[in-house]
Amino acid sequence: MGCLGLDNAEKVGYNAKDPDASRQKGSSSAQKKEQRMKRLAVKKGVECMACLQCVRACSEAFYKEFHQDKACIRIVEKNGEAKPITCVQCGKCAKVCEAGAITQNPKGVYMINKKLCTGCGKCKEVCPFGVLVKVPESETSSKCIACGICVKACPMEVLEIVEK
Repeated sequence: MGCLGLDNAEKVGYNAKDPDASRQKGSSSAQKKEQRMKRLAVKKGVECMACLQCVRACSEAFYKEFHQDKACIRIVEKNGEAKPITCVQCGKCAKVCEAGAITQNPKGVYMINKKLCTGCGKCKEVCPFGVLVKVPESETSSKCIACGICVKACPMEVLEIVEK
């Protein structure tokens, strides 16, 4: 989903395809029970031109304004090239959340329960990629929930939603 939650992604008109629907019939029950993790990924071999359309889409969808600090995706320079940095769903944020507001859904995506979030910001501090958002005007934190709004916005098709 994007930064905040399913409800917000639906409000901006995003409807993610169900990756489970594409599985073939006849696969073993062990394969079906295996947990697959859905996440935003950067395609290999596709160059980012740092246009910030992914950043704009994320911040505008969930905070109603374009601001790089309000997006759950970052564009950084690495070895002279622009590179999107995304949440890898590592779960470090969930481990430090004393309120238990961050949990992993059945698709493997870590979600923030806004009703439980105290806004302490510990999750942002522990994020190894700096893509968890806590802005002063919001009482709660937000993070990438693999909605794909940034994928749709990228003119170079650098981003994708994967399930592994």
